[in-house]
Amino acid sequence: MTNDGCLYMGGAVFAFLLVWCGWSYANPIVFGGNNFMLRIVSDMRSECCTHPTPNLRFDPPDSTFYDDSELRYSIDKKVTGWDDKRKEWLKRHPTFTAGSKDMIVMVTGSQPNPCQNPIGDHLLLRAFKNKVDYCRIHGYDVFYNNVLLHPRMKSYWAKLPVVKAAMLAHPEAEWIWWVDSDAVITDMEYKLPLDRYNYKGHNLVVHGWPKLIYEEKSWTSLNASVFLIRNCQWSMDFIDAWANMGTISPDYKKWGEIQRSVFKDKLFPESNDQTALIYLIYKDRRLTDKIYLEGEYYFKGYWVEIVPTYYNITKKYVGIEREDNLLRRRHAEKVSEQYAAFREPHLKEAGNGRWCWRRPFITHFTGCQPCSGNHNQIYAEESCWNGMLKALNFADNQVLRKYGFVHPDLLDSKTVTDSLFDYPDEGPW
Repeated sequence: MTNDGCLYMGGAVFAFLLVWCGWSYANPIVFGGNNFMLRIVSDMRSECCTHPTPNLRFDPPDSTFYDDSELRYSIDKKVTGWDDKRKEWLKRHPTFTAGSKDMIVMVTGSQPNPCQNPIGDHLLLRAFKNKVDYCRIHGYDVFYNNVLLHPRMKSYWAKLPVVKAAMLAHPEAEWIWWVDSDAVITDMEYKLPLDRYNYKGHNLVVHGWPKLIYEEKSWTSLNASVFLIRNCQWSMDFIDAWANMGTISPDYKKWGEIQRSVFKDKLFPESNDQTALIYLIYKDRRLTDKIYLEGEYYFKGYWVEIVPTYYNITKKYVGIEREDNLLRRRHAEKVSEQYAAFREPHLKEAGNGRWCWRRPFITHFTGCQPCSGNHNQIYAEESCWNGMLKALNFADNQVLRKYGFVHPDLLDSKTVTDSLFDYPDEGPW
């Protein structure tokens, strides 16, 4: 009897939702004041019926790869059959399956000890807040690591053990996204174009240019500070090959010599993660079938050429909002992606990369070394720290807008003002 009652109530609720959804199609929402109709797109309409969410309290007793006593998370222990193991885990946790192809875990981190640079810990904290803000807005998980997961994998090599461990810890995620601690996300609306990488089945995305790899043989032909790697067996094997040119290899010194013999502009002798990655791609062109060298937008942008553009970019975006009262409409942070879609038609002429006025996706402060303070001598110390503050506040303004405030000065982190109801200005236009 109880079951019949539940079925009846479920059917009644479903019928009500259908009627309600149909009514909402026939009655678009109209706002007063500016007397304009809210542009509701079809994908927003479809959200009238809820989708199942991952069940975080369900882990069946069935045996999975986690019950294998031979499984090791360490970078020096191989993982085999990962695709089947992950597929089987998802089968036993079906609430994670919906949308799994777009699930991302961002991984970042820093050293175990306090920073030597007096401002270093503050900058790293704010840079982590920046990443947390971005992940919250877009529904991504984030993992911050500050321990060495392998005692011999230090400095720039420390990221690989973390990425591998994150793959095993997050079988529900299709992608692991490594972002260096000194990289700042400076377009909080921009979403990774996963369809571009899924279309031809790429498994690794890194900022770079084929011409610089194969023709100019430069060790700066790509940058490994930010990369997106698919959670699959190919990636497990590739990380093994990549790490074997690092500090766990008995041939570590030899690999440094090999790299310098190929890439003549590499000045330091030891093998590093970036040059090792370039070497692997240079020696085997077939890898480009699986590795996407992203140069079409600021997947990782150079801070020296980006920071001076923030002021002009802000003016351009303010101009857009003055022309479109929908973009000025206050809204909840949870629906930020919809307003990013509303903004896109205004950005068709903006470009998306160097010398363009679209917000740069990521600004990387390469050479600044905010924790140690041992910045590259070609940069002034003040320009590094002030540049990071500008980037952090430029990004923070995009977040604070949803909370009703804004930094009027990008160099002044502590001062905010109320954003008016019709920010950036009270109308009329």
